[in-house]
Amino acid sequence: MASFRPKEIISVLEKFGFIRKRQSGSHVIMYHPNTKITISVPIHTKDIKRGLVMGIIKQAHSTEEEFLKLK
Repeated sequence: MASFRPKEIISVLEKFGFIRKRQSGSHVIMYHPNTKITISVPIHTKDIKRGLVMGIIKQAHSTEEEFLKLK
């Protein structure tokens, strides 16, 4: 898996049912109303590297395949 743009990650999380709860500095806080999961996504000019993307996928209780399918 390659790196992702922050907007791509937010878009996929929204497809999973997450909503933008708020923005705190350079991070968007995504919230899922059913599972009560909160995920922080950094908003930087650079791509988000693979390790952090994998961590976000794990926090969302998803798999790499599901994430890439919704990209």
